Amino acid sequence: MKSILGISAFYHDSAATIIIDGKIIAAAQEERFTRIKHDKSYPFHAIEFVLKYSKLKLSEIDYIVFFEKPFLKFERLLETYVAFAPKGFKSFCKAMPIWLSEKLFQKKLLLNRLKEHDKNFKDSTKIMFSDHHLSHAASAFFPSPFNEAIVLTADGVGEWATTTVALAKENKVEIKKEIHFPHSLGLLYSAFTYYTGFKVNSGEYKLMGLAPYGNPIYKEKILKNLIDVKEDGTFNLNQKYFNYATGLTMTNKKFDELFENPVRKPDKDKLTQFHMDIASSIQEVTEEIMIKLASSVAKEYNIKNLCLAGGVALNCVANGKLMEKKIFDKIWVQPAAGDAGGSLGAALALWHNEFDNPRINSNNDDMQGSYLGPEFSNDEIKKTLENIGAVFETINEDELISITAKDLANGLAVGWFQGRMEFGPRALGARSILGDPRSSTMQKNLNLKVKYRESFRPFAPSVLREDLSEWFDLNTDSPYMLFVAKVNSNKCNPMTEEQKNLFGIDKLNVKRSEIPAVTHVDYSARIQTVHEHTNKRYYKLIKKFKEITRCPILVNTSFNVRGEPIVNTPQDAFNCFMGTELDKLVIGSFYLDKNKQNENLKKDYSKEFELD
Repeated sequence: MKSILGISAFYHDSAATIIIDGKIIAAAQEERFTRIKHDKSYPFHAIEFVLKYSKLKLSEIDYIVFFEKPFLKFERLLETYVAFAPKGFKSFCKAMPIWLSEKLFQKKLLLNRLKEHDKNFKDSTKIMFSDHHLSHAASAFFPSPFNEAIVLTADGVGEWATTTVALAKENKVEIKKEIHFPHSLGLLYSAFTYYTGFKVNSGEYKLMGLAPYGNPIYKEKILKNLIDVKEDGTFNLNQKYFNYATGLTMTNKKFDELFENPVRKPDKDKLTQFHMDIASSIQEVTEEIMIKLASSVAKEYNIKNLCLAGGVALNCVANGKLMEKKIFDKIWVQPAAGDAGGSLGAALALWHNEFDNPRINSNNDDMQGSYLGPEFSNDEIKKTLENIGAVFETINEDELISITAKDLANGLAVGWFQGRMEFGPRALGARSILGDPRSSTMQKNLNLKVKYRESFRPFAPSVLREDLSEWFDLNTDSPYMLFVAKVNSNKCNPMTEEQKNLFGIDKLNVKRSEIPAVTHVDYSARIQTVHEHTNKRYYKLIKKFKEITRCPILVNTSFNVRGEPIVNTPQDAFNCFMGTELDKLVIGSFYLDKNKQNENLKKDYSKEFELD
């Protein structure tokens, strides 16, 4: 039995993964334990969890692999500062002490931190380093159901690469082409995230959610001035408009002048039609580049499967457009496509690429629904609830599902905490807030009263896989909420002329379909297909809801408020339940009604977490 611990850390979304003989055993992000969103620190708690779950001491682990190479990253920083000198001296002075004291000597730093888990761990030869984009590519291919695929990775930046094309077959992944820093699709998208007043490395989803409210009127301006896109999808960014290579911000004055507006200050400036049009424009540019890249590599290598990873692969709208174009027969996206998934990819790359071990099962999705995190027994949950002073009922599974389905059909918002926590940014029915998609007020209420976030943000439908095509223009598995597709036209309401002329956020109040709570303003939805073999209890709940309502769909959003990581423990779940306007909490075999709880246990959650 050979075990590998994969670690990603020190940039954002630190995480840890353990694989044993090539099988994924456990994986989790550090943010879920520390309650600091996108936590980039050394993933002490995540490592503790994966070791405990695997029943291994650190000294018993055979190899430890870090998801990127610090020396190459340092080389990029130095060369970038030299190339842009004397510009950027300020940020150079800020970055260098951290690199010289910590990051450059990461092996020593890692060794010292790893000893904290197990005083018997002394062997530094067990510590290895992967390449950032190879880690991404491995995370996308090895758990996929394909024996052969093209792997496309795109993010901000790794060591030097920002976009890569790899060929993958059986137990090998080989990177064939790279686009290098400072030319980066991820950083371009992040620059617009910053410009519209959202947080970089966290607000990109908001930009994507805002895009359908606008019109892509600045698309040509972007393509003419900011990025030169070739026919094959490769690109160059015009550095005159950006500040990320050497400065402390993403964009500069020239960028503001180009679009005739300053950077939006989220605490002072409202979102306007301008910001919606900007979001729509950069979203279309991103989609166009991804489609061109995919088309050119499909022609060049003539392989029918595509795997995606890297932060850009979380752009589920672009993924949906790729799917629609039918460039490839099948597409599979790593659910933890961002840096957290690098911990998994680094471990798998070491096992297969370096050690030449065969894949065990290459025609299955080996992510196991991405339910790879901690779980809690009924005894542990009961103990927590009793210690808190919660009022709860213990109910058998069938009755629990029946009562919960009725609550949802009656328009209540339910916190749902079951089984192992998800790995990756999406809640997939283990740590979820659920609602009735038929309700025309559910989307607004969940955003404003439960999530404490912007009203424009859409919610995802969880749909029984067998009912997918009846409701959506999609007929392929989408278990990880990484594809957007249209709601079928026979389920949609045609818009009046007056409604068609509405602008911006006013579009939100139009009832567009039979399932308005999950239908975005462009009639699209970010779909999660629910499968009995990966999440039986969630599947049973939706099936029961269908029996009552004839609708095989639930609203599914992550169990947290804005700025908070997804809940991890029963205590986190109860805190969020008592700090929001959730009506019920269903946790393990226990059922909690908000109206029966002690008033003194209520929390003000609206200001509990720093806004993202």
